[in-house]
Amino acid sequence: MKKQIQFALLLLLVVATVGILVFSDASLTQARVNSAAVVPGDAKTTFEAKCATCHGKDGRGKTFKGKLSHARDFTSGEWQNEVTDERLFNSISNGRNKMPAFKKKLSETQIDELVAYVRRFKR
Repeated sequence: MKKQIQFALLLLLVVATVGILVFSDASLTQARVNSAAVVPGDAKTTFEAKCATCHGKDGRGKTFKGKLSHARDFTSGEWQNEVTDERLFNSISNGRNKMPAFKKKLSETQIDELVAYVRRFKR
């Protein structure tokens, strides 16, 4: 009788472990699908999906949310001349002040593309 209980408990443990592994793999697959919504190679789409809420499609930071969070005006030639690509990359990756970090949501290639896209706003 003891061996039957031990076997049942072991079987239950194995089934639970397999269930957890299947569920976590499904969650990872869904996360990959959700993050794939932003297409690598299309910085404009990425910017509009991740950045425009605060910075505006025109990069001026004049949106309601941008005004509340003091979003950077990317059209400022003075700021564009002062900031390095490395600092832009780090700000996008790690966040800055009220800006969230995107290193877990975007690939390094996508962040590089965003840096180049932000440079196009200079006036």
